[in-house]
Amino acid sequence: MRTTFPRLLIQHASARPDAPAMREKEYGIWQTTSWRQMLDRVRHLAAGLHQLGLRRGEHLVVIGANRPSLYATMLATQSLGAIPVPLYQDAVAAECVFPINNAEVRFAVVEDQEQVDKMLEIRTQCPQLEHILFDDPRGLRNYDAPGLAGLKEIEAAGAVFCQEHPDFFQEEVDKGQPDDVAAMFFTSGTTGNPKGVVHTHYTLLNRAEVGAKFDKLTEKEEVLAYLPPAWIGQNIFSYAQWLCCGYVVNCPESSNTVMIDLKEIGPTYYFAPPRIFEGMLTSVMIRMEDSGALKRKMFHYFMDVARRVGPQLMDGKPVGLGDRLLYAIGNLLVYGPLRNNLGFSRVRVAYTAGEAIGPDLFTFYRSIGINLKQLYGSTETAVFVCLQPDHEVRADTVGVPCEGVEIKLSDAGEILVRSPGLLKEYYKNPKATAEVLDADGWYHTSDAGFIDASGHLKIIDRVKDVGRLKGGPHDGAMFAPKYVENKLKFFSYIKEAVAFGDGREKVCAMINIDFEAVGNWAERRGLPYAGYTDLAGKPEVYALIQECVEKVNADLSRDAMLSGSQIHRFLILHKELDADDGELTRTNKVRRGFIGEKYAVLVDALYGGKTEQYIETQVKFEDGRTGLISATLRIVDAKTYAPVQAAA
Repeated sequence: MRTTFPRLLIQHASARPDAPAMREKEYGIWQTTSWRQMLDRVRHLAAGLHQLGLRRGEHLVVIGANRPSLYATMLATQSLGAIPVPLYQDAVAAECVFPINNAEVRFAVVEDQEQVDKMLEIRTQCPQLEHILFDDPRGLRNYDAPGLAGLKEIEAAGAVFCQEHPDFFQEEVDKGQPDDVAAMFFTSGTTGNPKGVVHTHYTLLNRAEVGAKFDKLTEKEEVLAYLPPAWIGQNIFSYAQWLCCGYVVNCPESSNTVMIDLKEIGPTYYFAPPRIFEGMLTSVMIRMEDSGALKRKMFHYFMDVARRVGPQLMDGKPVGLGDRLLYAIGNLLVYGPLRNNLGFSRVRVAYTAGEAIGPDLFTFYRSIGINLKQLYGSTETAVFVCLQPDHEVRADTVGVPCEGVEIKLSDAGEILVRSPGLLKEYYKNPKATAEVLDADGWYHTSDAGFIDASGHLKIIDRVKDVGRLKGGPHDGAMFAPKYVENKLKFFSYIKEAVAFGDGREKVCAMINIDFEAVGNWAERRGLPYAGYTDLAGKPEVYALIQECVEKVNADLSRDAMLSGSQIHRFLILHKELDADDGELTRTNKVRRGFIGEKYAVLVDALYGGKTEQYIETQVKFEDGRTGLISATLRIVDAKTYAPVQAAA
């Protein structure tokens, strides 16, 4: 698609002026913005920002949840030839310093008082930050800081400017070209400072269009935008594809109302990382365990039917009449109400990406009639590299290369990609750019994988994370930590897991329990506890988690390549892994190396044969204070199984 984001907005406003472009829930009521209203806001905001001095090629940071005002701001910025840079709204103030200084940002457009406070806090470290503009004025009446203003004021001033200069907006939009820089996304910075990934209008819109064509998306789709706009996945699904297709993007009232809003909207097109799907399944299982014996028995019976029959029906494969009938009854009594309860009654296609999803978790959703598929991509590839065609969906692959994509494997098994959606560069970082983009235009993904006999790509793990066991009976066996962790996380009682084993003779793991699921389980058994640390250390909880670990081991024993990755010893951490404590990235990926260093005393205890280990950990609270959590953690041996030989 050789166009720009603002031109697409003008097209929709011209062709369908009164059709809904966005909805936002405010005070419990859905407010609709039409395409004409969106264009008017963008025109006025662009003029207002121009009057403040925003110029072509400059960067402007946007920090907040999905809001029509912030989407309009990004479009206004692009209309002037400037570059929006969305940052994570849950990042602490210190994390914003590097991106703002790296991109020489003078303008910050933020959602509310919380984000204004962050910008004011770091202003001394970012002296060039002249303008802080806010959307929601609540709590800001008595603030008096240079350059602090409301977006509504800027918009009003821009409206006056537009009356005096009626051709200004169109002239600015006409200057924009498809190969101009459209946006910059900072990577989550798993190691070192984050890198600014530079994308053009063409790279983002080309991939958005290819994805839309692949799944036959139209202007009739309904989407719920609830993930951080700083994540390129959210940006592609709710911004780039929104402008490609002209469908409706719905913004929930708050992160606390997402599940209610999901049910009210009933999206037809849905996107979420595995963590969201895990959380949904956990809440379903908690409610089911709380229900009566008859209801539980019916649920488990029909879920057995679903697992056996559902994926085949979803893939259009032949299924016997008896099984079809049983599934239809299950759909009436269990699957239909369950889809409705999750807010998925109208979903035509749902995607998961960002992390590998556990096969059992993936199969659960497809078995109850939700067309959940996997895609493969990254910030640097503008998301769409591989997609799963309908009727060719498998839990262990991420699909086939989509239109315009070439894939090859390096000698080390690394996946290399060539695509119209590749980043232009890492901002101000030619060395890092040269490391990932070679002279022939191949992007080095750092992922290890292979293409199977049916042409589908299979991801094993990050190249740097795939290791080998050393010494012992499994010497030289492959160790793929993420694969093992995802198997553990399928269990609703396990929220997070970190597996170790590279260069060692066996695999050990640290586990985070899911406080809600395990708390509910404990309450049903009359087991008292005083907070997370207390619950995590209970012998009964260890027994529960040991059962999960041993089920994973039994499953791994049937995998010829990874049977050596069975977990020999594990412990349950005394605190939840947290991005604020540096243990997770802002996209909730485990920082395994950091955790290995931070909890080195626990790793040593796991491998040193100890049965318990005392630890004291500093934590950061939501209000910015720090404190210490200490506990003596038990270390438990898990049962392992002899590898199952494949039948000849």
